[in-house]
Amino acid sequence: MALRRIALTDFVIVQSLDLDLHTGFTVLTGETGAGKSILIDALQLLLGARADTGVIREGAQRTDISAEFDPGAPALAAWLDEAGFPCDDTLLLRRTVDVQGKSRAWINGTPATAAQMRAVGDHLLDIHGQHAWQSLTRPDAVRGLLDAYAGAQAQPLAALWASWRDAQQALAQARAAQDTLQQERERLQWQIGEVDKLAPREGEWDELNAEHARLSNAQALLDNALAALAALQGDDAGSAQGALGTLAQAQHLLQDYEHVDASFRAMNEVLTSCIAQAGDVAHSLQGYLRHAEPDPDQLQQLDERVSQWMQLARRYKRTPPELPALLQGWQDTLQRLDSAADLAALQAAEQTHAAAYHKAARAVSQQRAKAAPQLAQAITRAMQGLGMTGGRFEVQLDKAEPGPHGIDQVSFLVCSHPGMTPRPVAKVASGGELSRIALAISVTTSELGEAPTLIFDEVDSGVGGAVAETVGRLMQQLGRARQVLAVTHLPQVAACADHHLVVSKHRHAAGTTSGVTVADAEQRVAEVARMLGGERLSPTTLAHAREMLQGAAAPAA
Repeated sequence: MALRRIALTDFVIVQSLDLDLHTGFTVLTGETGAGKSILIDALQLLLGARADTGVIREGAQRTDISAEFDPGAPALAAWLDEAGFPCDDTLLLRRTVDVQGKSRAWINGTPATAAQMRAVGDHLLDIHGQHAWQSLTRPDAVRGLLDAYAGAQAQPLAALWASWRDAQQALAQARAAQDTLQQERERLQWQIGEVDKLAPREGEWDELNAEHARLSNAQALLDNALAALAALQGDDAGSAQGALGTLAQAQHLLQDYEHVDASFRAMNEVLTSCIAQAGDVAHSLQGYLRHAEPDPDQLQQLDERVSQWMQLARRYKRTPPELPALLQGWQDTLQRLDSAADLAALQAAEQTHAAAYHKAARAVSQQRAKAAPQLAQAITRAMQGLGMTGGRFEVQLDKAEPGPHGIDQVSFLVCSHPGMTPRPVAKVASGGELSRIALAISVTTSELGEAPTLIFDEVDSGVGGAVAETVGRLMQQLGRARQVLAVTHLPQVAACADHHLVVSKHRHAAGTTSGVTVADAEQRVAEVARMLGGERLSPTTLAHAREMLQGAAAPAA
């Protein structure tokens, strides 16, 4: 089985619900307004629908929804593994929404995004809503339904179409702008040539400023270095003792008595370190003085280069550090213009993209053409048992201008009576016929899906009598291979179920709540009788309900 259990807390008018579900065909029934679709709404929210604080029960701080599924097909296990979620014996999904609108979701205890919840939901549930017929009027939904039936992968077409359109636009722009492109290329070439003579490097401006500052202050640096060396070593005439000599004298004075007082030894060690460091500085100053001397020629060269940087920066209204990036930008633009001016290459690229698109579009078109009569025949068969005997369904394919979805225009045509000319589904006048056609399509396509659980939310709206019984039989038949849940108001459909859940509303001092109970044999009789004849259960309606349940349990003739 697929969906094993669902638990709700403070969802809409449900305070708390913990429900076990089973294989086969399960119906949910109840009075109008009791909240029959609450479970389906909860599952849709759980599986990534947009979070809305309106689903939180009045007075509660948050709603909490969880459901337990079988891991199902290998494709789901592979998806879980690829997405980084643990794959256990069961699949546990959970989602919460609080009154601040914050939503959180988990897959097997690991946080998940709404997109990931939607993706896992595609492997678990296939929901057919009560307004499914409305999608039959939308070209994209019609085309998507045929593609799903045909197993056609139309998504890659959109990427190929976009690539072809980009190539077409690039070629058209290049053709329309040849003169302008040439003028722009010449302007860029002149500017690049001018700045390229300077050949500015990234970071060079800071280096130039630092070197210029050093050379500009070369004499001052020499004078200060000589003075510092004299302060450390004393003057050459020996008339003044330097800091090193004074420190050495202090060291000897302490050293003579360090055996008497241990604190002298510690202070002497500090002085020794100071003398060594001061000696290193004196040595470095001597080396600096041997090699440092004013260089007016180098300073003049630096002045000229700094001046060139500043002139070009002013001309092109940039700061000097921006010149390397400006040059690189011009070079990149010129390269693009050179490519755009190559009409032969652009034409070849456009033709290559066009060929790739048309090849893929023809392959998808062939899949659609092969599947269209098969889908039409299957839906026509389903229509016969839904009160549309002699009706016919057609899938029409017409040539269309190339687009992101291919070269086909897909239309659904239908005639509800023999001898009539099929017309577009959108022009079928009867809402009941639209509902039955949508139901026939739902049943037909459901048999092909991979989701282990099918949910029908009042898709039987607008039908009754023998047709309703046929709907129940169809869902009963689907339930033999897959788990089927249906919200219905038809007793004929409810009677065909393997399991029956009754949704009821309870009013009390704290407010109104809704609950779900599993109906046993007698409760089923009472519920089906209520659906047949209203709240007052007469012996006749109870007898009719028992007969209907017994008949539904018997094999179909």
